[in-house]
Amino acid sequence: QVQLVESGGGLVQAGGSLRLSCAASGRTFSNYAMGWFRQARGKEREFVATIAWSLDYTSYADSVKGRFTISGDRAKNTVYLQMNSLKPEDTAVYYCAATSTISSDYATYPYWGRGTQVTVSS
Repeated sequence: QVQLVESGGGLVQAGGSLRLSCAASGRTFSNYAMGWFRQARGKEREFVATIAWSLDYTSYADSVKGRFTISGDRAKNTVYLQMNSLKPEDTAVYYCAATSTISSDYATYPYWGRGTQVTVSS
């Protein structure tokens, strides 16, 4: 049983930074990709970033490129999302997800965490 647990969300002022963590357990993730998605109130879930577990490939949504960085620690089975220069429009519940085929489409991710709230005040 795959388990993904997010942490690190909170309230921050615009221009500030947060680092989200996603601890994975329950299987070997060496051939998997890990993704971060977010869902703002009243909006659809959207892709934020993804990383191949081999850590040799990353991809970002245009809206976060240059501000967010996805990284991983294979020894800890943990993926991170460093978020800098946060904007009020980044406010959302952020979800960690895992898939065997790297993708920006949330429908291709079978494993999900419960999410962590990020709120950016103006």
